[in-house]
Amino acid sequence: MSKVLITGASGLIGSRLTDVLLEQMHQVVHLGRSARQGRVKSFIWDVGKQTMDASSLEGVDAIVHLAGAGVADKRWTAARKKEILESRIQSTELLFKTLHENKHKVKTLVAASAIGYYGFGLGDELFTEDSPPGRDFLAQVTQQWEAQVSKIEALGIRVVKIRVGIVLSDKGGALAEMARPIKWGLGAPLGTGKQMMSWIHIDDLCELFAKAITDSKMTGAYNGVAPHPVTNKELTVAMAKTLKKPLWLPNVPSFVLQLLVGEMGVIVVNGSNVSAKRVSETGFEFQYPKIESALSNLMRSS
Repeated sequence: MSKVLITGASGLIGSRLTDVLLEQMHQVVHLGRSARQGRVKSFIWDVGKQTMDASSLEGVDAIVHLAGAGVADKRWTAARKKEILESRIQSTELLFKTLHENKHKVKTLVAASAIGYYGFGLGDELFTEDSPPGRDFLAQVTQQWEAQVSKIEALGIRVVKIRVGIVLSDKGGALAEMARPIKWGLGAPLGTGKQMMSWIHIDDLCELFAKAITDSKMTGAYNGVAPHPVTNKELTVAMAKTLKKPLWLPNVPSFVLQLLVGEMGVIVVNGSNVSAKRVSETGFEFQYPKIESALSNLMRSS
C-alpha cells in the first residue's frame, strides 16, 4: 500500500477521500494550516509565505492536491476571484518548489481540476478531455491551474488531473443547497431547466482518485463525472421524487439567480455536458452511474 499526502484535506472531497484511502489500508497524512495529531497526522504549510514542512514528504509515494479556495463559497468579487486563482497557483508552485529542493520518493501527483475548464453554455456539445478550453473566469482559472500542475511532470513524477464535476454528497456541498428549497416545498428548475448537469457521487469520485494513485497507466486529464449527466429539470424532479415532495412552482428565472449570486450564477444557469468515456476506458466501474441510485443512497435518511 502507498503513503499518501493530501492537501486541502479538510474539505468535502478530502475528508471522504481520507476515509476511503484508510479503508484501503493506505497510510495517509495531511498538509494544512495547522499541525495536529490524531487518526491522521497533519503537517503545516503557509501558501502565502511559500513555506512548507518538507518532513511531510518523508516516505510519501503519492500526493493528492485538492487545496484551493472554494469556488461557490462566496460571491465573486474582484478580491474573491483573485483568491480563487492565487490559492491554486501558489499552492501548486509551493509543492513544485518543495519537491524540487528536497529528497523524496514521490512517484505520483493526483490533482483536482474542474469541468469548468470547458466553460459553460446551453448547447448540447459533449465535452471530452480533448475539447478546447472555454474563455470564462473558471475556464481561465482551471487552465492556469492545470498548467502549474503539469510542470511537476518535469520532476519525473506521474501527473493525473481529475476535472471534477458537480459533487453530490450527504455531508454538504451542492446537494444540500439544491435540496433545501425542495424540502420546504419551494423547489423548481433553475433558468430554462434544460442545461446539462454533469455530476458525480462523492464515493465514486474518491474511488477514482484512489485508482489514479495506484494505476500507473493513468496520466493526464480525466473527467470526474458520472456517465449519465442530466438536465437541471431532470435533477430537480428526481430529487423531489426521492424526497416525496411536490414541484409546483415555475422555473426560477435566470435574472433572479444572477441577482442572488452574481456572476457565479453561470454555474447553474448554464451547464456542461461532459463525457466520462476516458474514465470508463481505464476499467473504472461506477457504483452510482445514474442519478436515481445516487440520490437514493445520499438522501435515504432525509
